[in-house]
Amino acid sequence: MKHATLSCAFVPALLGLLLISACKSSPNAESPASGASASSDRATPHVAQGSGFDYYLLNLSWSPEFCYSHPSATECASHSTFVLHGLWPQNNNGGYPENCSNAPGPSDPSSFSDIYPDQGLLQHEWQTHGTCSGLSAGDFFTTARAAVRSITIPPTLSNLSSQTSMPPDEIVSLFTRANPALTSDSVAISCGHNFLTAVEVCLDKSLHPIACGPIRSCRANTVRIPPPR
Repeated sequence: MKHATLSCAFVPALLGLLLISACKSSPNAESPASGASASSDRATPHVAQGSGFDYYLLNLSWSPEFCYSHPSATECASHSTFVLHGLWPQNNNGGYPENCSNAPGPSDPSSFSDIYPDQGLLQHEWQTHGTCSGLSAGDFFTTARAAVRSITIPPTLSNLSSQTSMPPDEIVSLFTRANPALTSDSVAISCGHNFLTAVEVCLDKSLHPIACGPIRSCRANTVRIPPPR
């Protein structure tokens, strides 16, 4: 959820990041989840009919930044670059729904360990965001998986071996070149203390890229990007 600055509450292993920098410069944010790389196995998402939100915000956290201060976190063992933080229902007016029901999470959380190795985080994402999607828990996380797999990580970042720096607009350009369906207004960069924390992509309910509207990139002139550890 992109909520003004720092509004997320997480499982113990991730709480520190949420309170420090996870929640982004645009309306939503939290902390990383699990690694899931781009794949040709792109499931067709179940479209929520009549759900009370306008679009999804896909948050891909830059894992090296989180893992710098949380080296023992579950998702840090794979030394990933971008990992799924969440797929968050958003409204065009800049608001967002959250905690919409007490519906139970997936019957087999481990079946989504490829995108959420920490089941506590999976439950948090379901309760806070997934319950507002109009989908069952299984359909919501299947849709989240499809969203992650629809995005190709630019080689410049997926193969990063040493720290680099670049303006937020250049990071956006890397993503639009690697993903022809994306446009510059469908991608936003999140940063904290001038370090990259996440890339966010705005998607409609069928997971097609759309303009982000109120979601904006951070205002840093240059963003530092540490490599995986």
